[in-house]
Amino acid sequence: MHAVRLLLDSVLDYAGLFPPAKLDMPTTAANYARYRRSGESWMLARLIVPVTQFPQFVDAADPLLPKTADIEGDEPWPLSVLVAPASDRQIVDDLERIERFNARMEDREFSRIHGRAAIDTIETKATSPREIDRALEYVPDDIFAYFEIPVQGDIRGLVTTMASLDTGAKIRTGGVTADAHPTPEEVARFLKICRAAEVPFKATAGLHHPCRHMATDVGCMQFGFLNVFVAGCLLWQDESISEKEIESILVEEDARQFEFGPTGLAWRKRFLKFDEIAEARERFAHSFGSCSFEEPLADLRGLGLLPEGDVPESEEEATS
Repeated sequence: MHAVRLLLDSVLDYAGLFPPAKLDMPTTAANYARYRRSGESWMLARLIVPVTQFPQFVDAADPLLPKTADIEGDEPWPLSVLVAPASDRQIVDDLERIERFNARMEDREFSRIHGRAAIDTIETKATSPREIDRALEYVPDDIFAYFEIPVQGDIRGLVTTMASLDTGAKIRTGGVTADAHPTPEEVARFLKICRAAEVPFKATAGLHHPCRHMATDVGCMQFGFLNVFVAGCLLWQDESISEKEIESILVEEDARQFEFGPTGLAWRKRFLKFDEIAEARERFAHSFGSCSFEEPLADLRGLGLLPEGDVPESEEEATS
């Protein structure tokens, strides 16, 4: 297996419904179905759906979903569902809706007629440890929860609350305006605090491209997914890496500084072996949400990091 493939295996949560793409549900579902059939499906993880759009998802995706559990390899679509903020009483009702959805999808008679999907992850927002504790009282054991937290100020209490629990921290790494982008210092601090508490993370927004670059449409520099995930993996294997060095990885604009070889990957003088990459991805650097699947693949091919291979049919989405 190529090191870049190991680093990016099941890394991209497809968020076609969200800006800047903002696709409708039928287009998003059709894209996701097509990507699952493509030669690049190894990079694809979950489909992100707001709980408020369950009816639209069922209508659009039902003809595309696997119809039975009897066929080997015919796995249900994995979904990550956005629910109400942890501070909102609505989150309890949202979690009950998720339980009913999963129960219906697991019914064999239902799945012989209709398609199958499985929600194993939720994403919510929290601004205090108390909100996290209270929300986790209602989250079922078979659901993994990501709490999106603010990156400004002292976030140690928020992250520490998640330690030793089946939860992860979520960081917003971009947006459609310049002020929605955190600084390299803030991202580095977030990663260091999560590593110290052994709390895994996912990222979302602004990560369509491999390396740090100027996004002219929003008028600011954006992080690359190689920056974030190489930084995360290196930090997992060596907690002593300073915030300053993490910042240096996060702002790296030269893709040639990320080397992928037959035994692992390297950034400048830092090196990770295959087993270290796999462990870091499993235990710490989980995934990132993107409204594009094609753009990251096209950029990786342009850098010579992926073979041409099986290209998904063109998607109807905005480019960043």
